Amino acid sequence: MAPKITGYKTHDIRFPTSLSGDGTDAMNTDCDYSSAYVKLYTDSDLTGYGMTFTIGRGNDIVCMAIQELAKRLVGKDVEELFSNMGKTWDYLCSDSQLRWIGPEKGVIHIALGAVDNALWDMYARSRNKPLWKLIVDMSPEEIVNSTAFRYITDAITREEALAMLKEKAPTRAEREAKVRELGYPAYVTSAGWLGYSDEKVARLTREAVQAGFNHFKMKVGADRDSDLRRGKIIRSIIDDPQHLPPGRKPRDPNGPDLVGKNAGPTGSVLMIDANQVWDVPQAIEYVKSLAEIKPWFIEEPTAPDDILGHATIRKALKPYGIGVATGEHAHNRMVFKQLLQAEAIDVCQIDSCRLAGVSEVLSVLLMAAKFGIPVCPHAGGVGLCEYVIHLSLIDYIAISGTMERNVLEFVDHLHEHFLYPCSINKNGRYNVPSNPKEGYSIEMHEASIAEYEFPNGSYWRSVRGAGKAA
Repeated sequence: MAPKITGYKTHDIRFPTSLSGDGTDAMNTDCDYSSAYVKLYTDSDLTGYGMTFTIGRGNDIVCMAIQELAKRLVGKDVEELFSNMGKTWDYLCSDSQLRWIGPEKGVIHIALGAVDNALWDMYARSRNKPLWKLIVDMSPEEIVNSTAFRYITDAITREEALAMLKEKAPTRAEREAKVRELGYPAYVTSAGWLGYSDEKVARLTREAVQAGFNHFKMKVGADRDSDLRRGKIIRSIIDDPQHLPPGRKPRDPNGPDLVGKNAGPTGSVLMIDANQVWDVPQAIEYVKSLAEIKPWFIEEPTAPDDILGHATIRKALKPYGIGVATGEHAHNRMVFKQLLQAEAIDVCQIDSCRLAGVSEVLSVLLMAAKFGIPVCPHAGGVGLCEYVIHLSLIDYIAISGTMERNVLEFVDHLHEHFLYPCSINKNGRYNVPSNPKEGYSIEMHEASIAEYEFPNGSYWRSVRGAGKAA
């Protein structure tokens, strides 16, 4: 008899990253990286783990929403849920009273991301496979049945998706072998947070170059002169061959993987990210003034759901060779559909839990592949790097068939809190998750939960105690 889901538990976990300036940008100045974390229990040993990411206050609200959605799974046969994960996703969305406070956006939607991801984690664990391997081993029909298609069939139909997947299926094994050998291309944001001193930016950039990275992202938007200064510091390091690892030769800036990215003489690429801080005209003029540091793209130049604004910015910056990227805060597949249809972006940046879990992510990966736009997922937050390597592997092996121009964000924060942390190889690429027990790689150490659960974890109790003592 298949296990049934018997219950759930949520944890409001907050890490005090605001103390070190990690995660700071022009919009978000005091981030405490946080996880609204859920465990789904069954009447067997099988458990599923999921989370969504916030930056502190409000994490408790998301946990309450997760509980409301998780209730809908109690008593369900897991094999019936697994047999058609697209149908299961539709079911989780279908509570009319909960839907009213979205619909399919905001707190209720990111809460659904945690629940759906936990269910996918459980599914992968039940098959003794990492999440990415579970999906790339599915038939094209099974992947289509796992995908959320409602409201996007004017951009891609189930039949089109099936044909795309069937075309790529015969060569999946070749791509899997290649990425296992090489790793998946990554870029680093850890050197470019807005709250860091120039000295720290320079040191972290040198360390990132030595670690094998050749794509770097810097936060901008608070002060133009400061942005130019910091951009020139980063450029002076990444463009200088003396900083390359021993024996490493410069890459061809006009090679197929770098052409059009404004790569410097060593083949290094700089990206900039404004985190939604500008109006459309501001964005255009501000980014033009940063053209001398030669960014590949400007990320989140304006409000995340302003599709026509992004299209206007992209058109204005095209003569300067600067592209537009967004998606970190695109709250559902319909926003991505419109960004793609309006030719508003050069790079699609899915978020693993801003979208409502794997089933909705699959729909965006399929649309991006159809429109020929590279997917470079957002991963600047606790647990996100652990999640998104799975999604990029699914994209490369089963959907788009390419990783040549794709890069996956990496930030070197808080990985030690996970049982199956992601890792980077000597060439600045993600290693492929390979433990058959890890599922979606998001299970946290119980000691970390006990320390950082808010407000009664040992860390937060000690902070309150220190405050009283003072």
